[in-house]
Amino acid sequence: MNTAIKDLQSQLKEAKAYYLQCPSDELLYRRAEGKWSKKEILGHLIDSAIHNLQRFTEIQVMEKPYILRKYLQNELVVANNYQEAELQDLLNVWLSLNKRIEHLMQMQTEETLAYEIVIVDEAKFDLRFLMSDYVEHMAHHLKAVL
Repeated sequence: MNTAIKDLQSQLKEAKAYYLQCPSDELLYRRAEGKWSKKEILGHLIDSAIHNLQRFTEIQVMEKPYILRKYLQNELVVANNYQEAELQDLLNVWLSLNKRIEHLMQMQTEETLAYEIVIVDEAKFDLRFLMSDYVEHMAHHLKAVL
């Protein structure tokens, strides 16, 4: 988990610096129809953080195995209208959510990291995988941005 936490910290620092210096027209540019702008990718990462913070928290207290529900990522980006949002507001929300996620990651024990999770299609994972996957998912999207 230490590697995932360090990767998360590094990604947050690098992305914050990038977004703060990136020209507005570049943040709003969509490469193709149906593709997200860099600003909307940040919005998607906020949605991901919201959902994963809830998951990481609920699994601590809910019946096991924890059933993971999917969320409609494209619809949430549209519903939240991230393209028109203030960049600083988006960064503040994203960074704050991820500080909570980092804190939760640091609190986990070998026992809690082994909590079983069932995804809608009945695939089974554990909390360690879900937390590490969250950081990898963020890296995947930031690679497209940075």
